[in-house]
Formats: sequence, structure tokens, C-alpha cells
Amino acid sequence: MIAGGAAAGVGLAVTGAVPSLASATPGHRGPGNGHGHGHGRPDRAVTPFPPLVDDPAGLLALPAGFTYTVVTRAGVTRLEDGGLTPNAHDGTAAFTVGRGRYRLIQNHELKAGSSLGVPHLRGTVYDEGAVDAGGCTVIETDSRGRNLGEHVAISGTSTNCAGGPTPWGTWLTCEETEDRAGKAWSGNGKSGTYAKDHGYVFEVFHDGRVLPKPIKALGRYAHEALAVDQENKHIFLSEDASGPNGLFYRWTAPRGTKLGPGLADRLADDAGVLEAMQILMPDGSVLPDVAHLTSAQLGLPFPVRWKAVPDRDARTTSCRKQFAATGEVTRGKKFEGVWGNERGCYVVNSYAFSDGDLPADAVPHDGMVWFYDYEAETIQLVAYFPHQKTASSGAAARYDDLTFDGPDNVTLTPWGTLVLAEDGNGASHVLSSSPYGPTQAIARNALNDSEFTGPTFSDDGKVLFVNMQTPGLTFAITGPWEKYLG
Repeated sequence: MIAGGAAAGVGLAVTGAVPSLASATPGHRGPGNGHGHGHGRPDRAVTPFPPLVDDPAGLLALPAGFTYTVVTRAGVTRLEDGGLTPNAHDGTAAFTVGRGRYRLIQNHELKAGSSLGVPHLRGTVYDEGAVDAGGCTVIETDSRGRNLGEHVAISGTSTNCAGGPTPWGTWLTCEETEDRAGKAWSGNGKSGTYAKDHGYVFEVFHDGRVLPKPIKALGRYAHEALAVDQENKHIFLSEDASGPNGLFYRWTAPRGTKLGPGLADRLADDAGVLEAMQILMPDGSVLPDVAHLTSAQLGLPFPVRWKAVPDRDARTTSCRKQFAATGEVTRGKKFEGVWGNERGCYVVNSYAFSDGDLPADAVPHDGMVWFYDYEAETIQLVAYFPHQKTASSGAAARYDDLTFDGPDNVTLTPWGTLVLAEDGNGASHVLSSSPYGPTQAIARNALNDSEFTGPTFSDDGKVLFVNMQTPGLTFAITGPWEKYLG
């Protein structure tokens, strides 16, 4: 265990607060904040959000002054071809298209044989064998949250979890699976066999173009999310997997190659280099798992090195299992959301507290948020959610509007703060996490205990779009965002 770990969570345990990031290490520049809109305002006091108000409709509790509109509802709203909105809304990105309108590209995290799967439409299908499976839809809306149409952008993919927007205005959707061609499936009275391998990244367009072709250069594994650096030379990708725990990857483009639209056609299957992260400790050793670090290491920059993945297409062995030796790479339970800015990218670990996912001598936790600095090639822990189960009673805390756990998807607001979606115990929240202040609840699921997914702001800061995965709802939340986030 890293020295100082026994004091994990002191001063943070009640709310899972984010301390003053840049000031955690004197003389070290803290992580950047925002989509090129500056690096935060450490001299500005955080204005607390008002308490959440119960929703008479029983869907979404919000602070006073904020309202929501339901943009899509699985099985109720309709696609432009006449079908129904698919289920299991997940990772989402918003693109401004003019005239006060936005287009959302939205993942649907479904395996073949699911209820309300993404329908196969001609030209959009990757695997004809993946019937009623995942994919992406494009939703057109406005600042009032009106549904102006929804269509299928890619189908025949599986378990589309998160992904990430590109600097050139497309979306990279990630399959969180390693299912191979020939695997049988059944569900909802149907059965079949996958005709193609899965576990890839695909590029999705919101303007009608389709390219249902995997970007094999980015590897085949249980992809979660990713971020493209601002120089269009690297892509950073997370893996949500266990047995052993997953990895954080970097893909580097071939020399002289600048990334742009149409990656699946532009890149050979073996283009560039896919590598797994190694976090280096002061003695030069490789940290075996991020759960060895605690709140005592908040703000400390650790050098990062990268080790090549021998077989990125995982023809015989999963990518993460190709590193057998302890300490060869740095693992983490549930590497989840990733979101980048001009200086680096944030990556989330949702939790680690059970015997099956907690390394020996590590400390249970209810969530971590990291910042990787592109130029410095360092990573630092910027938020830590201590595990709330008490050692004396073994009872779990009530995760309520003041106590949080299980951060999953992450996005950056136009003002440089973070928004996190919870996927943990108890009530599910959407959280505001300020680099220079506490974590606060800005929405609560008032319907059920389903996770929130895909938080994303419109570029103009008017609307926060977020999904409730079950029963499949997309919300447009409006209000005085700048007052509390600006």
C-alpha cells in the first residue's frame, strides 16, 4: 500500500468532494479545465446549487430555477423511418448545427436479442447477425428540448457504451464487449449468431454519412470511452473489464498522419501503436493497480510510460491478459468515462471494494477521477470518493443528495468544471464537480435506481443533455447554469 493510504478520505468522506486541484502540489500546474475556454478560476468562490426539489412527475429532481424536457423515450417516441426509439441510452455528444438547433449522437448499450434494439436500416449495418442489438441514433433538438426527429446512424453493433467526440465533429462509439463471430445469442423470442467479431470503435456522423466499419487500429477489447488529443495524433481509451481489471490505453498515429473524418477507411488495421498505461512510482516501479492510491495522493503528478500491446486484435488472448506479470502495467477496476480538453483528459474509475476487484493491500474506494497531462506525460488523482461501508458495523452508508459514489460518465462544461453521472448504490445523481470546490448534486433520478449516462452540454452552455438508461429517457435540462458553473 502507498504510504499515507490509511488516512484515506479525511475531510472528503461525507460528500466525495474535489479539493483544490492545482494547489494540491505547490509549483505544479494543475489540470486544465474546459474546451479551450481557459483553465478555471481558483480565485472565484463556488456558488452552491440550491437543494434538489422533488418532481411532481416523479422523473427528475432538480434545483430550484431549473427545468427539464423529455426529448426521447424508448418505445414511445419514434424514429424517422417509423420505428420506435431504441432502449438503453448511454454515451452521448451534442453538436451545434445552427438556427438554435443541436444534434445528439447517442449510444444504445444493447446486445443482440434485446428489447427495443436498434433496427437494421440499409447502409447502416455492421453485422447482419447482430439483430436487435446496439448502435447509435441521431436526435435533432433545440434549446427547449423539442424532439425534431431521430434516425439510425449505425446498427448491427453490440453493447455501445460510451465513446467520445472528435475535434473534427464526429463521434467515436465504443463496443463494450469481446464477443466473437460465431457466438450464439437469444432473447425476446429470437435467436441467432454473430457473423462478425465485436469489441471495436466505430466512427458515427450526424450529417447523414454512414461508415459501419470498425477502426481496428484502436484494438478489440471491452471499450468504454475515449478522448482525441487536440493535435489529432493520439487517442486515449478506457477499458471496463475485470478478471483481471482493465487498462487505460493510448493509440499513437503513424508518423506524419493527422487524424480526421473517415478513420476506418484512412487507417490500416495495424496502423499506429496501441499501448497500455504504466504509472511510475517514486522508486521507478510500476503501480500495479490504481486502487493502491488514496486521497493522500490527491494532486500529486505521477510519471506515465506506455507499453505496447502485442496483439491488439486479441486473436487468441484478450488485450489486458497479454500482460501477465504483476506490475507490468497499471490496472483499474471499471475504467469508465473519458473526456478531453486542450491540455489533457480526465478518466474515471467507478469503484473498487469487493474481493474480486480489490488488489491485495489496496484500499476500497467508491470512485476516482484522474487527469492525464498530454505534454507532461503525468497523471494525477483529482477526485476521490472514499468507500462508505464502515469497518465497525459493516453497514453501507445511505448514498443521498450529500453523499455520492460510483462516478461513471464524465464531461466538461463550457466553463471548465466537470459533470459526472453516478452508477452506484442508492439514489442516482448527476453531479457538478468543481476543480476548486466541492461535488454537488444537480439532478436525482426520482423514478428508479437506474444510472444516469451520457451527460453533455450544448456548446453555448444553454442545455445539459443527460440520459436515464432505464427505461431509456433523454432529458434537456435548462436553467441558470452560468451562475453556478461560470
